[in-house]
Amino acid sequence: MTASPESLFDQAIARYREGTPPEELIDDFLALTSQSPKLSAGWTCLAWLQLLLDQPRAALLSARNAVRLNPQDPQARINLSVAMLETGAKGVREHVEVVKKVLVLAPEMADELNGSIADGLQRRPGWTALAKVRDWLQT
Repeated sequence: MTASPESLFDQAIARYREGTPPEELIDDFLALTSQSPKLSAGWTCLAWLQLLLDQPRAALLSARNAVRLNPQDPQARINLSVAMLETGAKGVREHVEVVKKVLVLAPEMADELNGSIADGLQRRPGWTALAKVRDWLQT
């Protein structure tokens, strides 16, 4: 019996939270997005891992897919903003503003996003693009 995409996703996320390095997880998310291309959370996580591994061009494509599939997902927008900054793409502020609006409507999401940003800065010290997005979200 094959595991469902959601089950595979949950297993991979659990491994990430346990501290598994991104390079050990990226193939899982590449397979997941290939198997379930409409699973926005898979694309969001893939983009995050690609960003952690300093693959901004690949992350830009993954994050764009995530935002296309779920435009209200603030983590997808943060990933897209970071990837855009790292590749020199225009339009970053628009995505940051959408995240700010989502947080006004759903302030309970702020803790999760702040935790994600802190995790990213811990796993990739000196990550200036993520720090810049974090600072914009706080203004």
